[in-house]
Amino acid sequence: MTVRERGVAGGRSLGLALAGVSLLALAPAAAGARPAGSAPGPSAPEAAPAGDTVSLSIPTGLLEPALVTFTEQAKVKLVYATDMTSALTTPGVEGAFRPLEALGRILEGTGLTYRNVSPTTVTLVNPRYAQLGGAREAVALEEIVVAGGGERPGAGAGPKAAGLPPPTGTVGQPPVPYAGGQVATGTRVGLLGNRSVLTTPFNVTGYTEKLIQDQQARSLADVVLNDSSVRNDAPPFSERDSFFIRGFTVVNLDVGFDGLFYIANPRRVFTEGTERVEILKGPSALLNGGTGRVGGTINLIPKRAYDAPLTRLTTTYLSDSQVWTHADLGRRFGPSGEWGVRTNLSYRAGNTPLDKNAIEVGVATLGLDYRGERLRASLDLVHNTQNITAPTSLFNAVAPGIPIPRAPNPRLNTASSLEYIDSRYNMAAGRVEYDVLPDTTVYAAGGVSRYNEDFLTSSYRVTSVTGQATNTLAIQPQEITGLTGEVGLRTKFQTGMLGHFLTVSAVEANNRNHRGGFLAPTLPVFQTNIYDPVHLARGSVNTLFLPRSNDRPLFTELSARSVGIADTLSLGEDRFLLTLGGRFQEIDQQSYNTRPGPTLGALASNYRSGRFSPAIAAVFRPTDALSFYGNYIEALEPGPAPPVTAINANEVFPPVVSRQQEIGVKYDLGTLALTASLFEIAQPNAFTDPGTNRFSVSGLQRNRGLELSAFGEPLPGVRLIGGVTFLDGRLVDTVGRRFDGNVAPGVPDVAFNLYGEVDLPPWLAPGLTLTGRAIYTSSQYYDQANTQRVPDWTRFDAGLRYTFAGASGKPVTVRAIVENVFDNAYWASAARGFLAVGAPRTVIVSATVDF
Repeated sequence: MTVRERGVAGGRSLGLALAGVSLLALAPAAAGARPAGSAPGPSAPEAAPAGDTVSLSIPTGLLEPALVTFTEQAKVKLVYATDMTSALTTPGVEGAFRPLEALGRILEGTGLTYRNVSPTTVTLVNPRYAQLGGAREAVALEEIVVAGGGERPGAGAGPKAAGLPPPTGTVGQPPVPYAGGQVATGTRVGLLGNRSVLTTPFNVTGYTEKLIQDQQARSLADVVLNDSSVRNDAPPFSERDSFFIRGFTVVNLDVGFDGLFYIANPRRVFTEGTERVEILKGPSALLNGGTGRVGGTINLIPKRAYDAPLTRLTTTYLSDSQVWTHADLGRRFGPSGEWGVRTNLSYRAGNTPLDKNAIEVGVATLGLDYRGERLRASLDLVHNTQNITAPTSLFNAVAPGIPIPRAPNPRLNTASSLEYIDSRYNMAAGRVEYDVLPDTTVYAAGGVSRYNEDFLTSSYRVTSVTGQATNTLAIQPQEITGLTGEVGLRTKFQTGMLGHFLTVSAVEANNRNHRGGFLAPTLPVFQTNIYDPVHLARGSVNTLFLPRSNDRPLFTELSARSVGIADTLSLGEDRFLLTLGGRFQEIDQQSYNTRPGPTLGALASNYRSGRFSPAIAAVFRPTDALSFYGNYIEALEPGPAPPVTAINANEVFPPVVSRQQEIGVKYDLGTLALTASLFEIAQPNAFTDPGTNRFSVSGLQRNRGLELSAFGEPLPGVRLIGGVTFLDGRLVDTVGRRFDGNVAPGVPDVAFNLYGEVDLPPWLAPGLTLTGRAIYTSSQYYDQANTQRVPDWTRFDAGLRYTFAGASGKPVTVRAIVENVFDNAYWASAARGFLAVGAPRTVIVSATVDF
């Protein structure tokens, strides 16, 4: 049968030729394309038997009706944008053929080919558009399951299939991009698996590899700048990324890798091996096993090999003198392309726009995957090195009682050339899924990581509005290791009129921190000025005998164990989806004495807490394009950790409980998606007092907010991602009611982001695209008493992209971006009692060549 759906990229219709069959009956690819789907699952009764030929009678004529006839006679499922076929003709086909052989003959002379997007679905591809990075294959939010979610034969099609996803799909390619190609039609929602945006009862966004590459993102911090509810609270030339989501801190240690936590780089994630960056806002205890933070969860989807071979080289220049070379290679092997290999190798080094600052980064990633009839598996290996000279510090503070001084020139560096941070990171992660029944999948995943960091750095404390400050050198080598594992089951079944999508998951994650264990060397404390820094001469500090990270004693150990269960009930052809569930969590934290002496290694504190955290979430879809959602979710989270500069840096705090209520609406216009969310989150408040330099957890921080966002390609050649977030963060139940009702430090009232691209007309400048971005953050309070205020700031970026065919006919793309065009000086963040200076004007130019 033929079903037609509307609402895909550019307002085009999506032709869906559907029959419940597997692809076993499909012959090896013709027309120069090799099928990449896995071996077959069960066939529908009317399907041709596996491996059999089918009798076809398709006359010469228009391609569109020929494809309709082909899908009916061959009983295969075909997904394509009909604007690719409307003006084309076919020589037809007559006789007995295997389906893919016949499809290749039908497409002869059209310039089109095909590829498999799931074990049961074939899509048409225009190679020219695919090579030039166009979004011609983007589909609507509603089509996630049909186009890329691994729908099983006989599961239905169109809107009926889109509500509840099949149990598989977390191994392999992620959900397909939406119109414009910059944002995905769906994301992984923890133990619920891949879900479309419209059917997810949370605020989720998935940023694609195309967007990451076009924006020339160096690390995760550059990608999250597209979301108005996310702000960076670490300086760009420090050793780390750290985030504020919905007004709450989310450190890089809380970032997930392929759904696993505590194994991602705990300081900075580099983007070379990343296919998607997914952001889920709000607590996620039910979804992710009690890991992550209350403000939200960031999950990284690693790159997988495409069906077509990939050999891509990118060379980039970053001001002031950094050169960055990146090679991206991908291949698939086996009779049906079931084995995939994807590797990314990169190296960059040189001086940054910050005075005295230089950075050296090496990245190597290897992604292996297998997709079979019932078994899917993946293995990822990651290695990073990062060496920084004269890094800025996250822990810059202002003494109480003085106004916040104006931000210094962003090119000035208070760090000296003798300061450094050298780090090494290694990680391995694997995942396997097996379909025990057509709609029942069991899975297991696990990972391990080790991060070593050696450094000598300084941080300042401003003591005068004139910029006078006290600069303190510090050393704290450390080793951070992570180990995590998960097993689970997903099944889909029906009880009368009620559909069920049942998931069960058990997770254990362990994080260990080794540091301390040495007598503090005598390091100088000296006066400086943030507008005219004083720098120590090389050799003024003996660095030869400083302790190293590879032999430090155990300082803290955190273990998070949990079992979660959720059942998504569906009614009215999936118009109403209700998810009921919860997770029993147990968090076990120990700290050990790391001071030299007879008590070195002795247990200093031990916290163990367990509770059941319930969750309820609902989606109501009055139409295929409109959905209303709501959720209530709780989380038991590890206690916040003091910064190394706090006077109680070795103190460990017990787990805390956070709660969220949220309602929202999502609307898919076909080429533009709109979302709105209202939320309230409450979490015990953690803060470093600038006066006493003591970190404490006291009172409650309650954030209420409104989020509005949009993404897509509203007009042909015009793409945008934007949003605005209104936040009201308040302190309640503080000690002695001293700060009750005050605005929470570091939380802006308004945050705005808009990124846009415009393709110039072919008659004016073929292949040329203009890009631009505006970021605005309103003023913030620095202290709990609300006496010190950080001004608002605005940053503008501008760029262009030019794509053309090289000598070999393969695409060449040249990109240029100027960040902070007007070279504004501003305090980018006032979170956690620390100030972070924004980056100066930065020029990035790159050339990408496919071979």
